[in-house]
Amino acid sequence: MSQENVEIVRKPLQVREQSGRTLDQRLALRFPSLFPGFARRISSLPPGSRLRQASLWRAARLALEAYNRRDLEAVVIGCHPEFEWHPDRKWVEAGLMEPSYRGLEGYRRYVAATAEVYAGEVHVKPTELIDLGDRFVILAEAPMRAQASGVPLTEAWALVGTVRDGRVMSYQEYFDHAEALEAVGLSE
Repeated sequence: MSQENVEIVRKPLQVREQSGRTLDQRLALRFPSLFPGFARRISSLPPGSRLRQASLWRAARLALEAYNRRDLEAVVIGCHPEFEWHPDRKWVEAGLMEPSYRGLEGYRRYVAATAEVYAGEVHVKPTELIDLGDRFVILAEAPMRAQASGVPLTEAWALVGTVRDGRVMSYQEYFDHAEALEAVGLSE
């Protein structure tokens, strides 16, 4: 799909410091067969639709809050069971990560591998959500502490998600906002 024909919607995105599973997350985890039909309907709406924007923004916020509390089952509620997570290429080239991780178990391995690189837990602080129709971009900062030196770092972090039939099929991680935006045909 050419970029000229795609409606692009950019919205600020923030997460709460303290959060727990919401009722809809608990229902989606308890009755997983209910979610795909709803998600397919919402994703078929145009990016400018207020309902689509509210749903996407809320889903992104809840998934990031779930990540920050390490509730990995809740993170992947909107994902296809065989979704793929692709870490930033620099991590792969450095031999710190595998080229991709598949499904919830693969995602668990990825999160465990990042814990080996950084001391303590990384908390994502999003700033913007960009809806491109069949893809979305989350721009964020990720304050962390290097395991070896203990030096505090703040890493630019971005995630490009690819959606098919209302479910996330793949994520590509970037540690450079400009690189993520370029990957989807946008520039800062």
